[in-house]
Amino acid sequence: MFAHNLPGILAAYSILLVAVLSPGPAVAMLLGIGLSRGRGSAVLTAFGIAAGSSTIGALTFAGMGVLMQEAAWAVTVLRLIGSAYLAWLAWGAFRKAIHPPRIEPMAMPPLAPLRAFVTGYLLQITNPKAVVFWIAIASVGATEGAPLAVTALFLAGAGLMSLAGHMSYAILLSSQPIRAVYARARRRIEAVLGVCFTFFAVKLALSRS
Repeated sequence: MFAHNLPGILAAYSILLVAVLSPGPAVAMLLGIGLSRGRGSAVLTAFGIAAGSSTIGALTFAGMGVLMQEAAWAVTVLRLIGSAYLAWLAWGAFRKAIHPPRIEPMAMPPLAPLRAFVTGYLLQITNPKAVVFWIAIASVGATEGAPLAVTALFLAGAGLMSLAGHMSYAILLSSQPIRAVYARARRRIEAVLGVCFTFFAVKLALSRS
């Protein structure tokens, strides 16, 4: 059964990887907190973001399971919505590649640990980018027909990917040398992300899962 779902799981993880690595509201928050509040606050915020992503993933998969059983047409609608949003993200990435925004650091006291975690969690569960990416991931049908244990393992892996990616951002973007490198490569990074978003938008729109 797991072998049957493996291609879908790999496809879903590839979408998730782009979602985690691509700059968006969560990365912007980590950059801002890292610049103004320090690395410790940014790392705790990353834990909150990962927890929020896991919450969205679990709720999305539960809802998609019902839709697949009761209203298959709704999956197609959600898939097309997700594809349109990915195309919009691609346009935004290409635009930032041409005119990257400037971010200026400022010194502020660190956030309290619980506040940092909750800040990241609340941002992620209300982040439309995260929601649409999870709809796209679920609509691929990665764990369709699989036992509950496979779905649980898939979601656990997704949570670890989110934590690793956002924590890496928190650590790296709170380092002055890395920020300088990121700033110099920002145009190329956004251009590559634009290509990735475009690819997944087309792939999702043409998917028949």
